[in-house]
Order: sequence, then structure tokens, then C-alpha cells
Amino acid sequence: MNKLIEIDLSNSRLPTDQAVSIPPECYTSPEICEAEIAQVFRQNWLGVGRADMLAGPGSFQTLDIAGQNIILLRDKEGTPRAFANTCRHRAARLVDGAGSCKGLRCPFHSWFYGLDGRLVQAPRMDDVPGFNKADHGLISYRAEERHGFLFICLNDTAPPLADHLDGFAEIHAPWPLETLVSVRRQEIEVDCNWKAFIEVFNEYYHLPFVHPDTVDSLYCPPDPPEEVVGNFATQFGATDGTGGLLEDKQDSALPSIPGLTGRAASGARYTWVFPNMTFAANTDALWCYEAYPLGPGRCKVIQTACFPPESVALPDFKAKVSDYLDRLDAALAEDIPALVNQQNGLDCPDARPGRFQPALEPNVAAFARWYATRMSE
Repeated sequence: MNKLIEIDLSNSRLPTDQAVSIPPECYTSPEICEAEIAQVFRQNWLGVGRADMLAGPGSFQTLDIAGQNIILLRDKEGTPRAFANTCRHRAARLVDGAGSCKGLRCPFHSWFYGLDGRLVQAPRMDDVPGFNKADHGLISYRAEERHGFLFICLNDTAPPLADHLDGFAEIHAPWPLETLVSVRRQEIEVDCNWKAFIEVFNEYYHLPFVHPDTVDSLYCPPDPPEEVVGNFATQFGATDGTGGLLEDKQDSALPSIPGLTGRAASGARYTWVFPNMTFAANTDALWCYEAYPLGPGRCKVIQTACFPPESVALPDFKAKVSDYLDRLDAALAEDIPALVNQQNGLDCPDARPGRFQPALEPNVAAFARWYATRMSE
């Protein structure tokens, strides 16, 4: 029996000022973790990183996410492609890590695939009765580049990415997301549920209690969240200085993103693209996180820090960017113990859902509504 049948998600679907958080069992149950992989990660578009991690034709990156092994690459025309990382002969893993190639050769029996996934060479298979290379190309998935990010979808019948991101372009138009340059992409593992990691990134409530001496004073009370149609939540808030640096490092600030004006030039927009990717668009930088389940109480997190090319070209960029990266590391060093402690509390048999603070946790409540809907389908 699917354990979700025993869990009531209806109160997580209410408006933010009435809703409660996702039930604790959804953060601790192995059965629910498996159901999430099937109903969330395998059915919806996933944000899998910045577009510039694939530099050009032949660039590839392997993704081992939510039990799925994927090769993400650019074909000869520069179009992103996604394939199962398994040979069509006897299922050997084709490639590891990241790099550049002219095609994919299986290390076991040397079957060779083009960048479009076609089987090009299969040694000594021409004499096999009825064997046709055209029938043995790589298993492919949907892959698209949008707004400087890469997305994949394992479900052929899911709505188009444009529908998934309906309204995203207009809200984020002030930031030139496509042109920002990734300067660090790093992977960590955290002893908490994947949802909890992205939730803490998207709420202001914890700032004075978890980050009292590092970044709390930088953040002003946030604006009300935007009403959106697509599968994302977003909230803007003004900052006193830049949210990209610690309180005592504001003199290391880089120039504002060129062309950023009006309200957007006064703070940071925190956006959660459901289910697994979130980012903060600041006045001078962008950082992005992806989170993937490794089990109910552990997740893999990928962090990418991005800057406008004009800043990257500055002679003092290398010296100043280290302070930005230190800020990211310092915030993580404070968030992770809080998340581990929360996970321990979620494991308590008497843990219960709690009410949201509407002004400070609207993105989290929006995800709870989305999640409750997807997991009830």
C-alpha cells in the first residue's frame, strides 16, 4: 500500500495564511521518498544547473539524480540533449564526470554513439541477423535551455517547459539571467530532506535566529509574494547593501549588474522553481541551488555562483569574488546545523505540521500547495 494514502495533505493546499506545513512523514518516510522520485522527479521538469556548464558542442556533464543516471550534453548544433547513461548493448555505464567529446563510446564493447544519440558503430554486429543500428540509439529525455538554466524532463507527456515556467520571464526580466557567468559549481551532501534544504533558502523567518551576526541585518522586510501561474514561487526584498556579502565585507562589493534599475536594483529576488531548483538574483550576483534526494534524511545539493561578465573582467574580480564565496560558505555553515537539527525533530513520532508566517514564508507555503497537489495525483 502507498503510504501516502494514510497521510492527509489537504491542509497544505490551503491559502498561505491558513495552510500548514507538509506533514513530517513526508521528510522521514522511505516509502514517501520513493513516491516523490516517481511522482515528482520523474514526472516534472527539473532544473539541473546553469547553461554555461556545457560550454559548447560536445561538452557533457553526467547527472546522478534521484536514482536516475543521465548524460547532459550539447550536440553539434549546440542544442542541449539528455540521454540515459547506459549502453544499449548490455547496459554498461558510458561516461563519468564532465568533459568534452566527439561522441560517446562504451568502455565495455566499444559501441559508439553520436552526440545526437544515434548508434554509429557496433563492432562485429553487422553479421547479427536482423540487427539495425537505427533501433539501438540511446534512450533520450527532454532537455531545454531557458533563461540561462538547463532543464530536463523524464516524462514525455508532461506539459511544455514554457507552461511550467509561465510568467517567469516577465517577473525576472530586470536581471540578464542568460548572460551571467558561473564562477563556482560545487556539490555537497547534507543530512536533511531535500525539501527542507530548499525551504530554508526561501524564507526570511530564520534570519535573525540562524544568521544574527552574518547576514540578518542586510535584509529588510520582504515584499508580498507575486501571484504566478507557472510552477514557481518568488518574493523580492530590499537589502541594506548587497546580500551577496557578509555584513562586515560590504566594502568588497562589485558593481551592480549592468542595466539593473528601479526596484530590482535595491535588493534580491528569491525564486523557487518547483520542485528542486532555487536561486537568489541580487543586485550584483546570482547564486543557485539544486537539491536531490539521497534518501528521506539526506540530500545532494549543488551550488552555483554567477556574476555578470563585466564584473568577471575587472582586474580586482578574483580578489573580491572570494568574499562573495566566503559569504555563501558562511551561510551554509550556519544553515546546515539548523537543518540537521530540524531533521532530528522531524523524526520525532509526535512531530506535527505547523502554521506558516505568511509574510516571511510564502514561497515555502506555495511549494507545499504544489507538492500536495502533485503527490495526490
